[in-house]
Amino acid sequence: MLPTADKRATFKKLHESGCFIIPNPFDVGSAVALQHLGFKALASTSAGFAWTIAKADNRVTVDDVCNHLTAVCAAVDIPVNADYEGGFAVEPDKVAVNVARGVKTGVAGLSIEDSTGDATNPLYEHKLAVERIKAARKAIDADSSGVLLTGRCEAFLWGKQDIKLVIERLQAYSDAGADVLYSPGIKTKEDITAVVKAVAPKPVNLLIGGPGLSLQEVADLGVRRISVGGSLARMAWVGFMKAAKEMAEQGTFAEFANGYSGGELNKMFK
Repeated sequence: MLPTADKRATFKKLHESGCFIIPNPFDVGSAVALQHLGFKALASTSAGFAWTIAKADNRVTVDDVCNHLTAVCAAVDIPVNADYEGGFAVEPDKVAVNVARGVKTGVAGLSIEDSTGDATNPLYEHKLAVERIKAARKAIDADSSGVLLTGRCEAFLWGKQDIKLVIERLQAYSDAGADVLYSPGIKTKEDITAVVKAVAPKPVNLLIGGPGLSLQEVADLGVRRISVGGSLARMAWVGFMKAAKEMAEQGTFAEFANGYSGGELNKMFK
């Protein structure tokens, strides 16, 4: 198994040029499978992981997540970026404590978002959101870990489709120490280009959760990395639920004909 320091150095190098896909496994098995397919780095998914332990997204604990990240990082020789939600705290000092704990799991990167979880007031006040990023940066730098910090603006996911607001926040997060900037939910070429230009030369992560832009098209816009959130987990669940519902409702087993080869899985995991 590669040393954590080597994985972190590799992850940093990946952000220097080009565009790469950083798919989101939801457990150890899916992480190993993605490494087997040749991906150069992985990212955890809060939703995908939560579903594996029968919880809704944003309902997992810092204990849940750190145990999950430790297991995934130990299972693969490629860098892992952590979806660390909002740092599992509101106050910057508490975010810092949790981020320091997250760094110890072996991750190569870690993201902090600015959503409150409250639909009536979905984003932390600007100053507090910036202080939370500063606190995360300080915690990461405390032991010179080399972990990359991603600053996330969740405005579009919460119905605030204001690209000016997004850019102002991402620029502030960049100034506060974020290495990578990310606003899940932006989709048009115009918005993506505007974000890339606004935070340059720092890299931008783009979320793609459905059909649309290709890797090459996204690369042409200047994006450095593409993540897919809970999409792979949803794809796994659709096969499971179709077969399970068929058994429950019809007493038949036709969907099993579409299952992936057990022999191939055994060879991959040998």
